[in-house]
Amino acid sequence: MAKNVFFDMAVKKASGILGKKGRLVLLVSKLALKLRSVNWKDVKAGDVKEKFFTLGRLLKAYALGHYREIPWKPLLLLTAAVIYFVNPIDFLPDLLPVVGLTDDIGILMSVFTSFSGEIEKFIAWEKSRVISV
Repeated sequence: MAKNVFFDMAVKKASGILGKKGRLVLLVSKLALKLRSVNWKDVKAGDVKEKFFTLGRLLKAYALGHYREIPWKPLLLLTAAVIYFVNPIDFLPDLLPVVGLTDDIGILMSVFTSFSGEIEKFIAWEKSRVISV
């Protein structure tokens, strides 16, 4: 991943949020609000919306203590990707229509791809809970 000072700041912030249930739940709430505000018709990146929803569910499950099977580094970087997304001021500010989400999507896709195995484990865990409930 290319050097991005705003993502570096998001990583530092993520390290302060993880381990604090209330702050992590608040971040998931901010993610939900931001996801509702995006005009997804303008986003030409296929399943990006679903990837953000998956991250939200993973972080919520982690915050509530339901899912702890994820190593620290992927959790940290996935949390940082969500922080980067909800923060309106980053490399390409979200105030710029359509273009403002380009860097957010790039960060998400990079982190999501890097830790796809961990995310697949979470999705499998999620499905097993639905079946067994």
